[in-house]
Amino acid sequence: MTSDFLLFFFLAAFAVTTAVLMVIQRNPVMSAIYLIANFFAIATLYLMLQAQLLAILQILVYAGAIMVLVIFVIMLLNLQDEKALSERVNIRMVVGVMLAFAFLLEMGYLFVGMNLEGAVPAVRPGAEAIGTVEGMGAAMFGRFLLPFEVTSLLLLAAILGAVILAKKRIDNVVT
Repeated sequence: MTSDFLLFFFLAAFAVTTAVLMVIQRNPVMSAIYLIANFFAIATLYLMLQAQLLAILQILVYAGAIMVLVIFVIMLLNLQDEKALSERVNIRMVVGVMLAFAFLLEMGYLFVGMNLEGAVPAVRPGAEAIGTVEGMGAAMFGRFLLPFEVTSLLLLAAILGAVILAKKRIDNVVT
């Protein structure tokens, strides 16, 4: 069994574990942190498939922009009191450990993926067309245009729903 298979099974187990922990977590902020860890594991799997653009988009779009929206909605709804959140977990420590783990995992893959001469292994056939901006744009705005637009509408509906719920809560407190 080669190191690529071992790394794949480790990343797959890590992704499944963080996904399960995200679902069963009672604290919504911890659930979001597990989701970020899951996004990094999936991005590393994309790197293993030599789809660098997908890996970067996974980190920038999902672990960055989408998670900002999720945290914004969690904080807007104020699902639990702040004292209970701060007592249960040191979020800075958890985020730091997860970022360090993701960095070490990706660096390990980079060094394990090198052959004895120190060169990066050859790109798989067709990988240069899949991981490019042109290939992703053609797929996203061609074959997958409808799912792309439906996803944007679902995100918009979720944000509007959170704003409406928060406004009702504020109106009840004021009156």
